[in-house]
Parts: sequence; C-alpha cells; structure tokens
Amino acid sequence: MTAQALAEIDRIVEGGGDADDVLRAVVAALVEVGGCAWAGILFAEGGELVLGPEAGEPDPGLRVQLPVVYEGARVAELVVDGCEDRAFLGRVADRIATHCLVGWDTAGEAWEP
Repeated sequence: MTAQALAEIDRIVEGGGDADDVLRAVVAALVEVGGCAWAGILFAEGGELVLGPEAGEPDPGLRVQLPVVYEGARVAELVVDGCEDRAFLGRVADRIATHCLVGWDTAGEAWEP
C-alpha cells in the first residue's frame, strides 16, 4: 500500500498545477490510497499553524504529525490520523515542501513550485 500511495503522490506532485490543488489531491490520496483515516496540512504562518487542505474523518487519538521543511525552515506540518509509517510520511513531507510555501518571502523574485 505504501508503494502505491507514494507512486500516486509522486504522480500528483510531478503533474504540477496550482499548489492548493496539488495539496488537496495529496491529502485525498493519503486517505484513499494510503490508508489514513484523515490527512491534513498545517501551514506555518506568523509563528502559528493554520489548517489548510484536509481529507477524511479525523481521529485525533491516532494522530501523527511531521514537519514539512523547505531550505531548513519549517513551512508546514503534515498531519495524519491512522498512519504510523513515519518513513513513508517523511517522504511525502519532502515531496510537498515547495507546495507549502504560503507567505514565503521570495525577496521579490518570481517563484513557481
């Protein structure tokens, strides 16, 4: 199941498009193919974590949360309920990092994920 879910997530991320659409598709894939009961992304905004796209039914008793890091800075948290494979989730977090750059300071440079 993990290999199939990771392949689906790779397909979604590599397909590109609007960052919001990509992230919505990734959390949906974590639920539909990855076996998670719920998946969401918390964006790091102004020192706080703000819930972004989510899919599935939450079960906080089964929650796992991992940082999503871009260039050494935490830009979001990948949060899932019912999935405990941290290695798999870490790979997902790595793949979505550039799509989680909400409010990222690009110093005036044009940017695309």
